[in-house]
Amino acid sequence: MKHYNIPIFISHFGCPNACVFCNQKKINGRETDVTMEDVRKIIEMYLETLPKNSKKEVAFFGGTFTGISLKLQKEYLETVYEYIKKGLIDGIRLSTRPDCINREIVEQLKKYGVTSVELGVQSLDERVLKATARYYPVEVVAEACKLLKEYGIELGIQLMIGLPEATLESDYLTALKALEMQPDVARIYPTLVIKNTKLEDMFLKGEYHALSIGEAVERTRKIYTLLELNGVNVIRVGLQPSEDLREAGVVLGGPFHPAFRELVETEIYYNFLKKIADREKKLDIETAEVNISKIVGIKKANRLRLKEYFNIKIDNSLSRDVVVVNGKIYSRVDILREENNESNSNQYR
Repeated sequence: MKHYNIPIFISHFGCPNACVFCNQKKINGRETDVTMEDVRKIIEMYLETLPKNSKKEVAFFGGTFTGISLKLQKEYLETVYEYIKKGLIDGIRLSTRPDCINREIVEQLKKYGVTSVELGVQSLDERVLKATARYYPVEVVAEACKLLKEYGIELGIQLMIGLPEATLESDYLTALKALEMQPDVARIYPTLVIKNTKLEDMFLKGEYHALSIGEAVERTRKIYTLLELNGVNVIRVGLQPSEDLREAGVVLGGPFHPAFRELVETEIYYNFLKKIADREKKLDIETAEVNISKIVGIKKANRLRLKEYFNIKIDNSLSRDVVVVNGKIYSRVDILREENNESNSNQYR
């Protein structure tokens, strides 16, 4: 059954922190600008067009949902729960900060049909968290994850690479520590310098150096493969290229690319294929059509870099999870393991 999110963007004007990378508006005396009537209108609009025979969840995005008052959280949840009781909506998804989770909050989330919570972990290096004005002890993150798992709510984590004071090593170690918390899904976001943030000031003063595209891909592919190999479903790599981000002067620095995940996948397959080409001096590749773009690479990068050996043909009888190279079958796991093998892992331990 196909899954659809009904997105509701909740700005949280009362967020207790002003993280250096965030340009969330602050309005004194107001928690948010979304009314219950707004919520109902959005849901009704989507229900008119989404297929009847599909899984539909309301997704609260855009702010720290559990950072707003418990009373207002309840009002939002009750509004959506009306549709869950009628069988029109299957659940609720939301995102929040690890330090805005406690048992009372989680009990209420579970009561009103919340199925998935994503925590904006960002980093598990306390030095990095302090530098981004987002400090909370690692133990707080662990306790939040434990609570959500205890109540049977799907646990998502959001990680950011390239934050102030972060290194390739610290970003990778964050991912290793995050695995101990047993997330179900993850998102990986390279840090961007956005207009009207503290990070903009740091960037313009030379106090923060943004990652290049190449550096960001290098860091991300290590973390991406580590998470996937350990059973974590990486549901997004890179920020959604929204209209806001595409506007001139909004992104002032950092590795913004509309197809960042494809860049990462391209490098993963390049490293895998290059090792075979160096060893066997040929690349006779057979794969299902669905894998062609990843293997050939974005803008045919892998075909061009390996053109001396590169020979590929489509065989749709093959599973999408395998690729045949020079007569040998390699699974997706084989490819990821090659990228994030033991020698790679050891250098960060």
